Amino acid sequence: MNLVFMGPPGAGKGTQAERFAREHEIPKISTGDILRDAVGAVTPLGRQVKELMDRGDLVGDDLIIGIVKDRLARADATRGFVLDGFPRTVPQADALDEMLLQRGPVIVVEIQVPDEELVRRVVSRRICSSCGRTVSAFAGDGKVSERCATCGNPL
Repeated sequence: MNLVFMGPPGAGKGTQAERFAREHEIPKISTGDILRDAVGAVTPLGRQVKELMDRGDLVGDDLIIGIVKDRLARADATRGFVLDGFPRTVPQADALDEMLLQRGPVIVVEIQVPDEELVRRVVSRRICSSCGRTVSAFAGDGKVSERCATCGNPL
């Protein structure tokens, strides 16, 4: 099964993609996660991405498309995958169409959330100082969380 989660920042794409991938034992492929991991591990890709980000430039379509193509070629993605954060542009969508010609159908899930809720979610985001994960500062009970739900370190 091949899925693509789409929607604005804060809609819950990453959260839902993670749940679906875990339940169906297929990889969640997030371009943002791949780029952050590469920068953190100081790989050649990471150095290239860091240089772009330090200049305030966006990572280009060609680089993102190459990353996704390489990731989809891995053995764990042969049974299916969940894409989070890709495609974002028309050239990326066209490239994805080409990549998937031999892979079967793709289910696209568009998540719609009211604007007020998107704003609330985005302004409450925090980045964990240890694992780099983006998390909500609000716990499920509405209280402000000071610690990362993933690794337990301070936000």
